[in-house]
Amino acid sequence: HTLGCPEALSDVLRIKRVKMLFQLFSSSAFGGLWYKRLTSIAYVLFPSIPSTFCFSWFTLSERSPSCPDFSSLSLFSGSFFLATYNVNGQPPKESLAPWLSCSTSPPDVYCVGFQELDLSKEAFFFNDTPREPEWMRAVSEALHPDAKYALVKLVRLVGIMLLVYVKREHAEFLSEVEAETVGTGIMGRMGNKGAVAIRFHFHNSDVCVVNSHLAAHIEEYERRNQDYRDICSRLQFRLLDLSRPPLNIMKHNVVLWVGDLNYRISDLDVDQVKELITKNDYETLHNYDQLKRQLDEEAVFEGFIEGEIQFQPTYKYDTGSNDWDTSEKCRAPAWCDRILWRGKNITQSSYQSHMTLKTSDHKPVSSLLQIGIKVVNEEAYKKKFEEIVRTIDKMENECIPSVTLSRRELHFQDVKYMEHHTESLTLYNDGQVPCQFEFIKKLDEPTYSKPWLTANPPKGFLAQGAEVDIDLEVFVNRATAPDLNLGLEQIEDILVLHLERGKDYFLSVSGNYLSSCYGTPITTLCQLREPIRDMPLPTSLLSTLLSPVLQSKGGENPEVGEKPLGIPKEIWMMVDHLFRNAIKQEDLFQQPGLRSEFQEIRDYLDTGVPDSLPGSNHSVAEALLLFLESLPEPVVPYSLYQQCLDCCSSPMLCKKVISKLPQCHKNVFDYLAAFLRELLKNSEHNHLDVNILGENGRNSTAAGQNLYSLYRLFCERLH
Repeated sequence: HTLGCPEALSDVLRIKRVKMLFQLFSSSAFGGLWYKRLTSIAYVLFPSIPSTFCFSWFTLSERSPSCPDFSSLSLFSGSFFLATYNVNGQPPKESLAPWLSCSTSPPDVYCVGFQELDLSKEAFFFNDTPREPEWMRAVSEALHPDAKYALVKLVRLVGIMLLVYVKREHAEFLSEVEAETVGTGIMGRMGNKGAVAIRFHFHNSDVCVVNSHLAAHIEEYERRNQDYRDICSRLQFRLLDLSRPPLNIMKHNVVLWVGDLNYRISDLDVDQVKELITKNDYETLHNYDQLKRQLDEEAVFEGFIEGEIQFQPTYKYDTGSNDWDTSEKCRAPAWCDRILWRGKNITQSSYQSHMTLKTSDHKPVSSLLQIGIKVVNEEAYKKKFEEIVRTIDKMENECIPSVTLSRRELHFQDVKYMEHHTESLTLYNDGQVPCQFEFIKKLDEPTYSKPWLTANPPKGFLAQGAEVDIDLEVFVNRATAPDLNLGLEQIEDILVLHLERGKDYFLSVSGNYLSSCYGTPITTLCQLREPIRDMPLPTSLLSTLLSPVLQSKGGENPEVGEKPLGIPKEIWMMVDHLFRNAIKQEDLFQQPGLRSEFQEIRDYLDTGVPDSLPGSNHSVAEALLLFLESLPEPVVPYSLYQQCLDCCSSPMLCKKVISKLPQCHKNVFDYLAAFLRELLKNSEHNHLDVNILGENGRNSTAAGQNLYSLYRLFCERLH
């Protein structure tokens, strides 16, 4: 009957019922699980205060001096064996025991990371590989023989795999196990580079393990820094308890980071590096290590620690030997494979490479850490809980929640396509009780905000006298750009901030959007001879440019008075740049560019400033793909998709479909196909083939629809 108490029941009466339940569940009939049962019931009794005020007290105590000191925690020293191995697409050919069973006593937890598990195109496009069970079996057989282990979780993204094992006697103390992945490869999303992570609650500590494979090549350390930042910002764990916000990597007591971080040794030639290795002068050599320099500058891995390196670089070797790379490229040795950690009460017992394993051109690395894990003393916990329940009993004179907002009007100046813009406000609880806040949707609207606007956090719990910063972020992507470009949508919104059992607050959001060629239809761009921001066109005229008659006939616009361009000048600028500068560029359309350079390229296309197209070849290639992806109507319009599917097996019918394209769309299709043919003529240098180019065309020009028909149309035209 208590569990079904009506919503209108006052929290004061609910507190009294909790006290009765406390007495019931603390009896011997329920043993040591009383507080877990009471917690689950409290969720039902207190929908207005999630997790109940008393259970939130422990997390709030560090911020509020009025909260009692919580002393029911002790530390258990757990041994964590961290391991990383880039296997270069090879199957397991030898026992992994010299690597995974090198410690004298069995560790409590294993965290084993692999990179480049499978280098085949099938693994890249379909995320399916037979290498996963092969290497998983090899790991299971090589764990320390003096203990029995249970697999906690396995997660894989293309060739990046992470396995976590725990001693069976510890398994009952693990909970809230979650896994997530994030790709940072081509276009900042593909899974050839990126990270996988597993988080879990061990006793009373939150642990997160990350395995990453960052961008390659010695000169790309800034791209590696960006990959790290992208992983930290985009990788979030969504918990089973939906009332709790997602957790990012840094919201854990302990963070363990392994992987092929790909940082190299700079400012030394190959011979100088090898000479220092021969002398075992790792301290001097380490001063030239890119990761050490970035750590010293606090550019990446802020707050992380790496143990002292007393082993020779782990990359690059001739496969099957301990000889340095003798290939034509003759890569300089580097410490690509690293292990770092973040948290308190952590000491490192060992940090080493394992030269006996010769399957790959990398050597595996391991580290043994002793980590202080927080353990709850149930007797002290029970005593403290009694104190908290007595404290809650004083809340009978409960007041309506109240907050103060530092600002209620937020303006976003000069919003640009694919560029984050953030404004912050502070929410201060000036009431007499804790409160729960949440942005709620308005009448007849599906979400609390326009699609280009997000609030972080969108909801939360605020203790009395506490404050929280809320970030409002505007981000215009391909879904929201078209209407903003045409003036059909403005950067304007009203947010409703609701207090549970309190009043609503209204926030006004405004701003101005700078029109961009990204997210603008092909037909419209063909009408614009000047950069889009130099065209003072009213909304009515832009609507005319989009009229069905104009799109179907591809003819002259009577209001502009000029014959349209054959193709958008923006496409011509990017393709012409690549044709002149990157026709022999290795890994074109496969190596991602820099985000900062994409922003410079976008601004150049939109304004014509500076005088020439900026950015590296890879950045221009990615900008071209992002441009095609942003088109509201793909190069092959949606209306022709079914015909594409019906005729994809016939070259003649494919050509017939191409002939049905609107004139501007057909011009773009032919122009891109001609450029890709030129790339294929130089495949000896750029290592591109029809499948790679067709796949890039399929992923971009179909605006994410990934239809096989467009892929076939590209391939037919390329042949």
